[in-house]
Amino acid sequence: MSMSINTIKQGIVIDHIKAGQGIKIYNYLGLDEADFTVALIKNAQSGKQGKKDIIKIENVLDIDFTVLGLIDPDLTINIIEDEKIKKKIKLNIPERVVDIIKCKNPRCVTSIERNIPHIFRLLDKETGEYKCDYCDEVYTFEEVE
Repeated sequence: MSMSINTIKQGIVIDHIKAGQGIKIYNYLGLDEADFTVALIKNAQSGKQGKKDIIKIENVLDIDFTVLGLIDPDLTINIIEDEKIKKKIKLNIPERVVDIIKCKNPRCVTSIERNIPHIFRLLDKETGEYKCDYCDEVYTFEEVE
């Protein structure tokens, strides 16, 4: 049995989300607070992945896609205009992230100085490990959610 989800006129479709990750992205983007149409489709059939999640947003949002690459670097973002895909954005795991991962090392300067940005650099693409620019503490994104 397949379910039909209507096309959207203007907005964003986040596709090829790893099954089960859609809710993380939905929550991160604050879509539970949205006053426009949003569809979170879980466990949709996918030729490539078996199952996938999809988020359809009937609105144009100013989203920092960097963090989405951190949550799931394999997803695709489609920008929709006049019911057609205007632009496809393929994400990568970001090399550098600012104020997304927070350093929890009590001796780190970011714990002492409140106005310093939390800057992390990608250490290992395979494991998704990032290293704090200031104290060299290592985190994966999953640890800080």
